[in-house]
Amino acid sequence: MNNPKQFGRVAVMMGGASAERAVSLRSGNAVYNALLSLGIDALAIDVTGSPIAALAGLQIDRVFNVIHGRGGEDGVLQGVLDVLGIPYTGSGVLASALSMDKLRTKLCWQGYGLVTPPWMLLKNAADIDNCISKLGFPVIVKPALEGSSIGMSKATNRAELIQALAVAAQYHCDVYAESWVQGKEYTVALLDGKALPVIRLETPNAFYDYEAKYLANTTQYHCPCGLSAGQEKSLQELAETAGRIIGVKGWSRVDVFIDNNGQYQLIEINTVPGMTDHSLVPMAAKQASINFEELVWRILASSLTNGISNGVTD
Repeated sequence: MNNPKQFGRVAVMMGGASAERAVSLRSGNAVYNALLSLGIDALAIDVTGSPIAALAGLQIDRVFNVIHGRGGEDGVLQGVLDVLGIPYTGSGVLASALSMDKLRTKLCWQGYGLVTPPWMLLKNAADIDNCISKLGFPVIVKPALEGSSIGMSKATNRAELIQALAVAAQYHCDVYAESWVQGKEYTVALLDGKALPVIRLETPNAFYDYEAKYLANTTQYHCPCGLSAGQEKSLQELAETAGRIIGVKGWSRVDVFIDNNGQYQLIEINTVPGMTDHSLVPMAAKQASINFEELVWRILASSLTNGISNGVTD
């Protein structure tokens, strides 16, 4: 396929109301400009309220979804587009909802027999001592429905754990503590279900937080990742399996650690990964000789092969 007219008019939906809005706008504008450079009839839509209202009165043939976080990555927008009969990029309702919820993702992986770090749900301060007894220190505390490391904190003692719970609770969703993994951090981008080259992440920060992801110049991205060919293939196959279990489509990114004992530990999966100049999927694609424009084209092309909408295939 090489005719941009086959896509029709493409709405690049970006922004949204989640804590990841600023990142989404950067990703969306990068995608929008790439589509224009490819000769595709594209329209940029900054969603500030209802996605139904944002699309009202527009003649749209398909949507390139770049809304990160809740409202765009959790099945809500996907459900709207399913009802409207508008094809879209990325995963459908079920896979989007599952992957947005880090706890439910871990349960799905664990049910399949894949390894993910031990965790404990923190409902309130009464769970603190039980968490310390079960997981020890250090731990990382996360709001289950946020991305981009928003609301996450490392805790090495009781006082820090209490503070981390207070920070994560501000995001009005389940909060959990997860055992800290001693080892190296990797990420594996998936394009049409196939893994791209693995990237190893290295930061001087306590962990790969929001600042390390989007603002710092001290974060190091190793691609090639430094693993042997066999290890990298194993990690890619694990990521492909992890994505297949959740049912992801189009493109996504799986985050995983290899701990100091050589055990692979799955962390989470992102179904609308970043597309900024600091983002990992474009970086991995480049290593595979896929430039940004081709990457955008291939992601958009996946909306042609999943039926009327991706929700049908879930």
